[in-house]
Amino acid sequence: MIASGSRAEWAAKCGRAEELGFDVIGVADHLGMPAPFPSLVLAAEVTTAPRLTTFVLNTPFYNPTLLAREIATVDGITDGRLELGVGAGYVRAEFDAAAIPFGSGGARIAQLAESLGTIRELLADPGYRPAPSRPGGPPVLIAGWGDKLLGLAAEHADIIGFTGAAAAGNGGPLVAAGPAAYGERIATARRLLGARADDVEFNLLIQRVAAPGEREALLEQFGAMLPAEIEGRPEELPILLVGTPAEMAERLRERRERWGFGYITVLEDSMEAFAPVIPLLR
Repeated sequence: MIASGSRAEWAAKCGRAEELGFDVIGVADHLGMPAPFPSLVLAAEVTTAPRLTTFVLNTPFYNPTLLAREIATVDGITDGRLELGVGAGYVRAEFDAAAIPFGSGGARIAQLAESLGTIRELLADPGYRPAPSRPGGPPVLIAGWGDKLLGLAAEHADIIGFTGAAAAGNGGPLVAAGPAAYGERIATARRLLGARADDVEFNLLIQRVAAPGEREALLEQFGAMLPAEIEGRPEELPILLVGTPAEMAERLRERRERWGFGYITVLEDSMEAFAPVIPLLR
């Protein structure tokens, strides 16, 4: 969700998410939005059950030693409800605004790997202070799509977030992936995970939840992004969820069976629309 600047507004959003039955509350990390860690601390104060995730940190923005302290602090004061979502960053304009070099994709992934190594090493030290709630720190979600990022996730992640899109060039516009591309990426991830394949969760980010009557509007918005294999059929794009609540639940069961997605994330503007699906999936 997008954390509101007002305490009352953000507390109300978080309370509503818990009331609707969501298991996780996530906060993005983009300039122009409230910072994720303070937002998650308040989310913990006004809720009792949901996990709290950074979805996802622009890791190259941070010094890893200082970031480890933030992670351990938030993990401790939220009683272990923190989930650490990280990525390599992809919005060049944000790097430029922060006067942080926007390296190649490979360079940013290497920086992410170095940061994760430092964080894991620090939080695994029994003498580290502040101490996280569990040895080694919170579970790690790594979001990405390309081979290098999936390779890093296979080594470090407890959860792999499949973004469903790849940039057309370094920092260029994102291009949506169709079912065939998802199948290939999932197969690659499972191959890279090896013996860990059954122990790592797969996360699917849904960009839009839409009722049956909104199908034409979806075609207008996403039609140009649809791969040739599903041209004219937006309901088959994995990042979209279209239909009645029962139809949506069935589509998610199919995606779990086909690709292994058991962890579903929706954007804030789809929160209410997705809520009736939750009890059907329980």
